[in-house]
Amino acid sequence: MHTQHLAGARLARPEDVVGWFGASQAQEYGPAKWALGQRTEAVSETDVEKGLADGTILRTHVLRPTWHFVLPTDIKWMLDLTGPRVLVQTASYYRRVGLDEATLEKSNKTIERALRGGNHLTRKELKAALERSGIDVEGFRPSFIMMNAELRGLVCSGARSGKQHAYALLEERAPSTRRLDPDESLAELTLRYFRSHGPATIKDLAWWSSLKVADIKRGLEMVRPQLVEEEIDGVSYWCSPPPSGPEPDFPNICLLQPFDEYAVAYRDSRGIIDASGLARAHHDGDLLGDAVVLDSQVVGTWKHTIKRDELLIEVELYAPLDDARTRALNASASRYAGFMGLPAVVETSVITSKTGTRR
Repeated sequence: MHTQHLAGARLARPEDVVGWFGASQAQEYGPAKWALGQRTEAVSETDVEKGLADGTILRTHVLRPTWHFVLPTDIKWMLDLTGPRVLVQTASYYRRVGLDEATLEKSNKTIERALRGGNHLTRKELKAALERSGIDVEGFRPSFIMMNAELRGLVCSGARSGKQHAYALLEERAPSTRRLDPDESLAELTLRYFRSHGPATIKDLAWWSSLKVADIKRGLEMVRPQLVEEEIDGVSYWCSPPPSGPEPDFPNICLLQPFDEYAVAYRDSRGIIDASGLARAHHDGDLLGDAVVLDSQVVGTWKHTIKRDELLIEVELYAPLDDARTRALNASASRYAGFMGLPAVVETSVITSKTGTRR
């Protein structure tokens, strides 16, 4: 939790969070903004939106077949490194809807013409442009066409049009981004991951990045002097050297969104956040919900409802909390409500059985 900035010192700006991680999963746009705000001091949803509108934070497909927030300075070298791997993973998607290489190339040329000159267009507007070019845009084809264009480094997020997401040309949105050679990219991503997600394993990074285990081992050799290795039960975990300074305050409760890096950035060591098995017992092993995390462990779920003048936060716990932990929960709820710009009203209940009985 300390390396993920969920405990201890927070970062100053949303951009700092994205840069710290390298890429932060942004599959669900609204909740993903909270993943950035939660790791900063006194940042609002409006601040995160401004960064995305101004292009200081970009959203695109990278690392895996899903959206991530990434900085303009990192987006091209990261796509160079992981884009070809993700394109291999997504090839079956294109075949399934009849998108061959010739059609994708024609689509990309159409998209480039439509966006050239600083145009930021919504998917609906680009779909119309593709249709005018004689490209079939039925079903999921537009979604896969745009994902392919992102993975090839043609487009990324533009400024939103009202509530609609828009696309822009990457070369116009991030004209001065740096490029690294393959070894530099591999070393940079390996170090960035273990520094911001450690302790973690090679298999965790393979899941997070889509890179081959052999390449990750090569990356580790390049950055080994900057990391610490610890073997537990025959498994090697890698992280930065222990931080200096005071211990984080405990108890510490976080309200995490479903695809927060704390939950989804691991494959090999994911079970560590549910050592007691309580979450698995209540949710059949699925931890990808809105999780309440107490001192590193999942202890319940939460949801929010925006009302006219307040934010209702409903929490379901696996076991009751004592007074100190209840205060920590209320403090976390207040932080989220402050991020959303509304006062918080917190309602808690306890799930007393797997069938969902509450009290």
